[in-house]
Amino acid sequence: MNKIAVGILGATGVVGQNYVRLLGAHPWFEIVDLAASPRSAGKTYAEAVGKRWLMETPMPQRLKDRPVRDVMDYEAIPPDVKLFFSATELEDKQSTRDFEFAYAQKGFPVVSNSSANRWTPDVPMIIPEINGDHAEIIPSQQKNRKFPQSGFIAVKPNCSVQSYLIAIHALNQAGYPVDEILVNTLQAISGAGYKGLTEPERRITVNPLIPGEEEKTEKEPTKILGIVENDKIIPDYSMDVSALCTRVPVIDGHTALVYLNFAGDVPELEVIAKIWTEFHGEPQILQLPSAPEPPIQLVEQEDRPQVHLDVDNGNGMAVTIGRLAEDKFFDIRFVALSHNTVRGAAGGAILTAELLVKKGYIKHAGEQLT
Repeated sequence: MNKIAVGILGATGVVGQNYVRLLGAHPWFEIVDLAASPRSAGKTYAEAVGKRWLMETPMPQRLKDRPVRDVMDYEAIPPDVKLFFSATELEDKQSTRDFEFAYAQKGFPVVSNSSANRWTPDVPMIIPEINGDHAEIIPSQQKNRKFPQSGFIAVKPNCSVQSYLIAIHALNQAGYPVDEILVNTLQAISGAGYKGLTEPERRITVNPLIPGEEEKTEKEPTKILGIVENDKIIPDYSMDVSALCTRVPVIDGHTALVYLNFAGDVPELEVIAKIWTEFHGEPQILQLPSAPEPPIQLVEQEDRPQVHLDVDNGNGMAVTIGRLAEDKFFDIRFVALSHNTVRGAAGGAILTAELLVKKGYIKHAGEQLT
């Protein structure tokens, strides 16, 4: 079997390190290019990361001595690369947009963790269990921007959205559309990157403000739940979301306290539980390598989900839900948990890339990938 050669843009940061960790034994993808800022270029990966390796597992031995490429040095891209995962954030969003489009212009698919292109109308923002059909916009993106047939941008949503939106989608899909959501997020310090994990004061306090997070949590579902029409993605504004996002002293795991109202009939709690436990999205149907089975795990214990017990469910890719109950002011409430640096970052992007391979947007040679 010939694996697909991939590169990681921003390989030395926390999200980049997670890509390195998660792709180490991936059955479809093989890392052949590590790229980062000019200050890391020319060093080996071990030298460039230095003491900033923050993963619980050791750095893969085969990558330690691999030279790091300057992300802006397009001439040095290995000729066999077929796909880039991007964890790069430049000085402003426009610079990051231009940077990602430059790679697409050279014929590379880019699956990005950056927020820069999330609201670009012809760029799909994908949670694979919800809106894999938004990949249909890719040919329009390529045509409108005069990209080579192999080049395009796809992005993943904000990590705070991952913990609850699959559950909402499952209810919508089952015929119980959700009208209003109030969500309070308790977000892990790893979501703040290297500083979040290394600044001691973050481990002893609750920060009541994460700049820009509430806007992302409220707005991004509208695009994810939207439709592809006339060469762009039309957001769906039928559901209102109000969010309050905080940072709490846990390492990994974003918890969401969710209250919601239905647009019509309110299903019994037993019906909701059945919908969630039986839900399967396209990644599960296609049996993609990173797809959690099941994607939603319902826990019955009254004091669950808890980060230290449940964050790694489904290899960090599942959404875990507990405390489902009727509410005094809303129709129902529940607590949801997802792994912010796996499902919410590198793992979610890898699953998106797997789906794009299966749909034929990322090409590969050799035997059928299984």
